[in-house]
Amino acid sequence: MRYRTFGRTGWRVSEVGYGMWGLAGWSGSDDEQRRRSLQLAVDLGCNFFDTAWAYGEGRSERMLGELVRANPDKKLYTATKIPPKNRRWPSRRGDRIADVFPPDYIREYAEKSLAKLGLPSVDLLQFHVWEDAWAGDDGWQRTVEDLRRQGLIHAVGVSINRWEPANALRTLRTGRIDAVQVIYNLFDQNPEDELFPACRELNVAVIARVPFDEGSLTGTLTKESRWPEGDWRNAYFVPENLIPTLDRVETLKRLVPTGMTLPEMALRFILSHPAVATVIPGMRKAENVRKNMAASDAGPLPADLLTK
Repeated sequence: MRYRTFGRTGWRVSEVGYGMWGLAGWSGSDDEQRRRSLQLAVDLGCNFFDTAWAYGEGRSERMLGELVRANPDKKLYTATKIPPKNRRWPSRRGDRIADVFPPDYIREYAEKSLAKLGLPSVDLLQFHVWEDAWAGDDGWQRTVEDLRRQGLIHAVGVSINRWEPANALRTLRTGRIDAVQVIYNLFDQNPEDELFPACRELNVAVIARVPFDEGSLTGTLTKESRWPEGDWRNAYFVPENLIPTLDRVETLKRLVPTGMTLPEMALRFILSHPAVATVIPGMRKAENVRKNMAASDAGPLPADLLTK
């Protein structure tokens, strides 16, 4: 495992982290499998774990706390997120921060998350949705600084809405934000345009999420793929999205060099950008943990393949 500096915090984090949404929000795994996969990731050098209250109303946070306590000799970086008070993902233009992240609510959910984690503090507290129009509001700024001064949190981040990587640029310039979480993958390279240059200028860490486009870039989906009722992927991979996406996947497969897999290429593409501090694939099975962790050891993609 290789490690990168997490922006201005100075933390040395594994460049392949662990996204924990799938451990509580997707179908198809059990708690014992989840625990084995989490521990295997630690054993292979992963030290950055991203969760949220919304992932099973604290269920995923509870698993992360158990993992931290099971590894007292290792520094594991914990990241979680405050859900929007109006429970609307993503946020919408015109939403008022008073309805989404009022000060007393921010503190309430920071404390709820800490209780679920069973830890005295969390390394990174993130807002689970964001609107750049909220940048100048002093309510959220004052509250997170109070939480930081009290030692309950150590850094602050925003999770940027899908397809809106520029929707936090003014917020970054407040100086209050240490990290941004954004969708960045082979199919969505838009963060390279404005967000990544701003993050490098301001020394803000980038967490790249959804590296496999919710599963299409694993190369395992078919036009007949379906999931159990209630699984989020049924709403994302509707036929008008799934079929053209799989056509693009087939085009990408023709670029995969001998000896490399499509998921490895997808991860190494992300890690080829110097602005990225860590990428957080979701992993439930041990075999996927091993493969994803190994992508770090392989290093960036060759320049000619990146160009293609």
